[in-house]
Amino acid sequence: MLYKTSDPKIVIKEIKKLKPIPYNKFMWWRRFESKTKPLPKGAKFLDRITNGEFEFSHYYWQWKYCELEINELYTQYKGDIQMLLEKNRVDLERRKRLILDFEKDENDRLEALKNGFLREFFMTEENYYNHLEKFDGTTEDFYLYCSETFGKTFKPTERRGRPKKNKI
Repeated sequence: MLYKTSDPKIVIKEIKKLKPIPYNKFMWWRRFESKTKPLPKGAKFLDRITNGEFEFSHYYWQWKYCELEINELYTQYKGDIQMLLEKNRVDLERRKRLILDFEKDENDRLEALKNGFLREFFMTEENYYNHLEKFDGTTEDFYLYCSETFGKTFKPTERRGRPKKNKI
C-alpha cells in the first residue's frame, strides 16, 4: 500500500452519493460533482445552509478514491514505484490536483460561512470563533443557536447596478 486511506467501503459509499461528470479537457482530473446545485447569489443564508453549500467538500472523497486506485496499481506492479511513476503519472497528477481543489474549496466554504454569520447576526469575528469552538452540532443547529444568542442584523443586502430613482 502506497497511501494510507480510510476504509474503502466508506470512500466508495461517499463516491456513490456524487454525480459522475463527462470528461472535460480543462478540468480532466475531476470525475464527480455534487448532486445538489448551489442556490443563486441572492438566496437567504439559512436556505444555503439547508441546501448543504457549507458542508464538507466532495473533492476529499474524489481524492481518497484516486488514492485507492493508485494503491491498487501499486499492488499490481508488486511495489515497483518506478513503474508506477512511468506508467501512471496521470493518476499521481490527478491526486495532486484534487488535493489542491479540496484545500481551496474547503477554505472558500469556511470563509463564506464565517462571512454569512457575521453579516446575518450582531457578532464579532472573535465571538464567532469562540462560540463555534464550544458548539457541538450541525451548521443548521449553529444557525439556530446564533439566532437565539445574538440579534439579527437588518442590513439591506448590497445591490449592484443603477440605484433606484428618488421620487420627488
